[in-house]
Amino acid sequence: MSDDLLLVLEDTQDLMQKALNHLETELTKIRAGKANPQMLEGLTVDYYGNPTTINQVANVSAMDARTLTIQPWEKNMLQPIERSIINANLGVTPQNDGNIIRLFMPPLTEERRREFVKRANGEGEHSKVAIRNIRREAIEEIKKLQKEGLSEDEAKDAEKKIQDTTDKHIALVEKHLASKEKEIMSV
Repeated sequence: MSDDLLLVLEDTQDLMQKALNHLETELTKIRAGKANPQMLEGLTVDYYGNPTTINQVANVSAMDARTLTIQPWEKNMLQPIERSIINANLGVTPQNDGNIIRLFMPPLTEERRREFVKRANGEGEHSKVAIRNIRREAIEEIKKLQKEGLSEDEAKDAEKKIQDTTDKHIALVEKHLASKEKEIMSV
């Protein structure tokens, strides 16, 4: 097997794994009944004119299963953090006592749980599309290599390996989605 072909196969594997890792990160941000500091991971706050993530301007922790606390390192960051949480539309209202912000997670209704499952499935669909696009690009690379002298048998074998890798990663996406749906729907 040529070095170029091995490089295409390795790149395909790496890119598909990154798509899967991205899905895992996005799924942790979807609430499943209990408070999780990772829910606020992607939120940015205006820190002296620069968009900065909340965990870089405050300490975010779970006080109990239903409460998140946000302790800013500077008191003047309370309002911008509060505004950022409200704008993120997380379904919670921040409680500001002048020192820390508390987020009380209300119990999820059946309708809200279904909404979260829909959101999780949407993220899963994005991942599947990304994986399929990676497969398409890899197969195009193999066709280019074939025009440059790669044998037809090697090209077919490589395409089969890429398809197997794609199937494996899509099955992993399905597994993650099923697990997240079970986590969200359990009361």
